Amino acid sequence: METKHSSYSDEGLLQAAEYVEKPESQLKLMWETLRQNKAAVVGLIIIGLLVLIALAVWLSELMGKQILPYDPNFSDMSKGFIWPNAEHWFGTDQLGRDVFSRILDGTKISLSVGVAAVAISLSVGVVLGATAGYRGGKTDAAIMRLMDMMLAIPSILLAIAFMAALGKGLDKAIIAIGLVSIPEYARIVRGSILSVKENDYVHAAKIIGNKTSRIIYKHILPNVISVIVVRATLGISSAVLDTAALGFLGLGVQPPFAEWGDMLGRARGFIFSAPYTLIFPGIAITITVLAFNLLGDGLRDALDPKSRIK
Repeated sequence: METKHSSYSDEGLLQAAEYVEKPESQLKLMWETLRQNKAAVVGLIIIGLLVLIALAVWLSELMGKQILPYDPNFSDMSKGFIWPNAEHWFGTDQLGRDVFSRILDGTKISLSVGVAAVAISLSVGVVLGATAGYRGGKTDAAIMRLMDMMLAIPSILLAIAFMAALGKGLDKAIIAIGLVSIPEYARIVRGSILSVKENDYVHAAKIIGNKTSRIIYKHILPNVISVIVVRATLGISSAVLDTAALGFLGLGVQPPFAEWGDMLGRARGFIFSAPYTLIFPGIAITITVLAFNLLGDGLRDALDPKSRIK
């Protein structure tokens, strides 16, 4: 009888296991939800193409080869202001440089600045927000008042102030854009931690003697990572816009390197005589920002259990 009872128990466990949802199925459900969102798929495809272009241009530079139709930094004044044609798809600028090649080359800079700036703001913002949300009290008050002071100033003005202190250049632009975005991540992480730090599993981690840092980074943050991922995706689009704004003002990437905002800034004097020199860089900025926004919205739905497909 004991053997029979044991056999029934084993069969019951196997049947119950069939109804237990495996971790892989959650990832599959997220992907299916994202795939059903046509706008998010379009954004993902565009971002994939932009990443491929940026990687191809970067690798070609490392290998000393030229894969672009023309050298994006080579000027020929005799070919200045050639309207779009079969030879120069997007025309040439005032210095005779091929606009199409410069836009492709600028993809590398815009994406690299966006990702690097978000990495800086995300790493610092997560630490500050997690510390403020978990510790509370005076620590929370001090950190969040500093964040409020930074948020009181428009981000572009604050970035210009940082650029004035740091100087011009690509690396300075990355630091400036990364710094102005820290308060957003700090506030999001703090709010998320406040909503989960009183859960039972956090109290259990305290009882068994886990250190504060381990509780935050091993037990709390993994449960709020979806909010951080969505904000980081949207943050890249904001960083691309800020990069273009600084470039437009002449504070970002310096000549002769191609950057979409800098191209707009230098072509604004030819808006009537050669409007294509502004239109194409503007379209590149718009498409890139739109793609990251569409993907961010799709990720928000895919990572939210209430919004997933059944």
